[in-house]
Amino acid sequence: MPAGEVLEFSGVTKRFGSVTAVDDLSARVEPGVVTGFLGPNGAGKTTTLRVLLGLVRPSAGTATIGGVPYRSLANPLQSVGAVLEASSFHPGRSGAGHLAVYADAAGVRRARVDELLELVGLADAAGRKVGGYSLGMRQRLGLAAALLGDPGVLVLDEPTNGLDPEGIKWIRGFLQQLAREGRTVLVSSHLLAEVQQTVDALLIISHGRLVFQGGIEDLADPDDHATVTDAPDREALIAALTDAGIGFEVLRSGLSVRGAEPAEIGRIAADAGVALSSLHRRGPGLEEVFLDLVNGTRVHPSAAGAVAATVAVPDPVAGSEPETDAGVETDAVAAETDAAEAVPEQAPEQSIEAEPEPEAEAEAEPEPEPEPEADWQSEQDPAAETDVEPEPTPEPASDTPAETADEASVAEPADDDTPTLPDDEDSDRPWEDYVRTDADVDADAFFASYDSPHNPGEPEHDAGEPEPDVPEPAEPEPDVPDDEHPAADDTADGGEQR
Repeated sequence: MPAGEVLEFSGVTKRFGSVTAVDDLSARVEPGVVTGFLGPNGAGKTTTLRVLLGLVRPSAGTATIGGVPYRSLANPLQSVGAVLEASSFHPGRSGAGHLAVYADAAGVRRARVDELLELVGLADAAGRKVGGYSLGMRQRLGLAAALLGDPGVLVLDEPTNGLDPEGIKWIRGFLQQLAREGRTVLVSSHLLAEVQQTVDALLIISHGRLVFQGGIEDLADPDDHATVTDAPDREALIAALTDAGIGFEVLRSGLSVRGAEPAEIGRIAADAGVALSSLHRRGPGLEEVFLDLVNGTRVHPSAAGAVAATVAVPDPVAGSEPETDAGVETDAVAAETDAAEAVPEQAPEQSIEAEPEPEAEAEAEPEPEPEPEADWQSEQDPAAETDVEPEPTPEPASDTPAETADEASVAEPADDDTPTLPDDEDSDRPWEDYVRTDADVDADAFFASYDSPHNPGEPEHDAGEPEPDVPEPAEPEPDVPDDEHPAADDTADGGEQR
């Protein structure tokens, strides 16, 4: 039977950039018991387990298994069994196929695969592909993979996730049996209700810091309790407690009284002639204590030092962590501040030497450069460029003739469209295809009025006049009987002869 090992965390800290996922965590997990590792989502549970298993290198501190880091274990696959993600199996491989590969990697005989499939209740689904497994079945397969090497240490990340009530009941008994065999069992979860019927000890963290360590029976403070009482005549009981100066809280089940023992409540009721229907002492629920611990409204003595450090040092990254990873030293803050004061004095000098304003002007000047690319009026582009900086309209009108002014006015819309030309670098189309100017309109009018030798007389009439010339012989036909035309007489004679 494999013996369990002590898991020990000594000042473990892990940072991801500016985020401290685990902050100076020191805890101890004993063999022979099921230890619950609790905390809300994002508290640092999975990161802590990955540090323990050598998957993540800590920024500070150590995590050991039997006094040895995981990477230094002689036979890690046969010493520690772990399940961090139940969805890491290939969907196209069968459950038995997965375990066979893991068995070969761990140097375990193949007969162990069939034993574990039977143990976790997957014997009937051994040949099915994992892609068709439910989440609960994948959890069972992960547990079987963790037990392949018959390890003395089990690390399970939320093993009850996805299990039905029957599966949860089964895994609770299974983990307790493994602990009775002397193994070390560490189970993480974010809900106390899921593990309080299974675990014997608890580690609770919040924001990467330890807030509780001890047995589950030590979670609730024995001095933190209330007396719950009730009476058929509740109004009379309320009046008696009020006259005695005792505060209470009205509940559905009665009155909750703090700061008074049940014997005192009974004496006050008896003196007032009030018959009580219930009188008992009740402490806070474990779930209530758990929420108070993770929210910081309750401080347990087992983690008072860690919580005090959190209160004393608002920024644990700068105050309590080593300088190797973060690169921040509290003693060097003053020196860095002095150095920072000298930097702003040099910054203006550098900005003056750089002279960003001339650079901006230099960048603004190349903008009208696409104008010379045009084939028309390229000689007038320099004049347009000089006009852009002061006022574009007045200068060309005063210094150039009328034709040049017209051309400058035509070039103004081209300046507005100039930024779009560089984007169309792959096009060979001329500049005239991109910009429609007044000159193009005048040119169209000129060619429209031009009397081409191929179409003599075309400009003299509209396009609509030739249309009535074609049907003219057909239009006067209804008016023929009114006129004396020979064609009409012939037609009439022909009609009479017929």
